[in-house]
Amino acid sequence: MIFASVPPLEAEGGVVAYRVRAGGEAFAKGQRLSAEDCAVLSSAGVTQITIAREEPGDVGENEAARRLGQAALGEGLRAAEPFTGRVNLFAEADGVLLVDAGAIQRFNALDEGMTIATLPPFRRVRAGEMIATVKIIPFALPGMLVDAGLAIFSIGKPLTVAPFQPRRVGLIQLSLPETKPSVLAKTAKVTAERLAALGSALAFEQRFAHQEDTLVEALSALNPDQFDILLIFGAAAISDRRDVIPRAIERSGGQIEHLGMPVDPGNLLLIGECHAKPVIGAPGCARSPIENGFDWVLQRLSAGLTVTSGDIRAMGVGGLLMEIGTRPQPRAGHSSTEPA
Repeated sequence: MIFASVPPLEAEGGVVAYRVRAGGEAFAKGQRLSAEDCAVLSSAGVTQITIAREEPGDVGENEAARRLGQAALGEGLRAAEPFTGRVNLFAEADGVLLVDAGAIQRFNALDEGMTIATLPPFRRVRAGEMIATVKIIPFALPGMLVDAGLAIFSIGKPLTVAPFQPRRVGLIQLSLPETKPSVLAKTAKVTAERLAALGSALAFEQRFAHQEDTLVEALSALNPDQFDILLIFGAAAISDRRDVIPRAIERSGGQIEHLGMPVDPGNLLLIGECHAKPVIGAPGCARSPIENGFDWVLQRLSAGLTVTSGDIRAMGVGGLLMEIGTRPQPRAGHSSTEPA
């Protein structure tokens, strides 16, 4: 790409570098000048105009953005038409955004003239939401550079939406004598609404005393064909692997993948397996509809993704979320009740 300041009559085919007004007409930045445009500029008394000209092998900004945007698209995404060197990418379904951060970084490191910006990995997205934008900075790029960008994206699509899938979710709530029935009712309501937003529904709800033997019996009696995900809310937050909920899961033949998470609110979450199905020991903050670490795990499971101990450990960067006002033990201050 060559920049030059030339007389208007020598500018045909060039791209306007800066907006120019002449003879009552405006010539926008990025506009390719025709012979008629050049004549208008000259007649209006313009003596010099700065233009950019493509060199052999260059790819114009819109075409470069179109090619690169299409190359970045994985399942569940679409690309809009290019304009001013930009292509916006949109989700076609509600789900979880998957991002190959390494590919995005390698692409952005190729050259300052081409960029891609995305939403954070594992972000919950909705159909029609913009999830990324490809922007070409100059008016054109060398074809070899565009090809290098295409090569990075050809290894594996760097952007994909894992759509939410209808899930049957079982809910078990444990209570102590002092537990208010209204708390259990509200938890069931909030949980049902949370699931509905993900395209899922409660398959059943069961309530038992917060006792290990009772929970072992209840878990052992479950029919695995009746649920895809199991949620367990204790009367008190899980504080140790030897606590009631993790011990009951293991005694009934299940296993614990991870206890605790570097997301706040949501620290006291348990993820594991029961009857070969994912089970979440919910933190107290999951009784609130406000986003917390429980949502991050539930969203991934609802999109058909596995959640490992390593996945949980990786959630710390960006894991400090908005405080929940009704939380029994907020970050600042003290409470005699159980933490969320």
